[in-house]
Amino acid sequence: MATWSNLNLQNSASPLMEQIIFFHDHTLIILLMITILVTYLMLSLFFNKYINRFLLEEQMIELIWTILPSFTLIFIALPSLRLLYLLDELNNPLITLKSIGHQWYWSYEYSDFYDIQFDSYMIQSPENKNNFRLLDVDNRVAIPMNNQIRILVTATDVIHSWTIPSLGVKIDANPGRLNQTNFFINRPGIFYGQCSEICGANHSFMPIVIESINIKNFINWINNYS
Repeated sequence: MATWSNLNLQNSASPLMEQIIFFHDHTLIILLMITILVTYLMLSLFFNKYINRFLLEEQMIELIWTILPSFTLIFIALPSLRLLYLLDELNNPLITLKSIGHQWYWSYEYSDFYDIQFDSYMIQSPENKNNFRLLDVDNRVAIPMNNQIRILVTATDVIHSWTIPSLGVKIDANPGRLNQTNFFINRPGIFYGQCSEICGANHSFMPIVIESINIKNFINWINNYS
């Protein structure tokens, strides 16, 4: 999760988030190179006192500053398109989780199990010092790690947004519409998120908590819940 000293992206817990971080770094390097080049040109022009009085037009310069940005956009667009296809790809999900946004809490249904559904409310005040203020919930979502998970997201009242930054998941919850995405958690842990669409007065008080566990503990959790 993000702490007060974390100014960068959160550590990835899924292959998709790793690809997003790689793309972020790739684009940042290109922007840094452009910034250095433009800064150098501006400084050289600022301190240059020489004037070419015969220079009326320069076809080569115009050709270069037309072709060079085109190649730059290609180097950004190709990884971006690859990442978009990876985000939409869904191969044989193990389970399907349905998330429903309300003002101001989330409710969950495990579509593969008939009787597993619950509401997830934020814990108002931590009962012990190990909980995080304004981030912990009374019912966490248990997910088996190292498995493909499909999530269906909708809402009952206004637009919400189901977001887990460390998993690279951000999907809108629209009333009357069922949106779908997928994720793959590659390590155990507890991952926090929040609603990322302003949905009313208590928008900041509907957190999301995913608990990643191994498949054996997940089966035991299912059996105990049933």
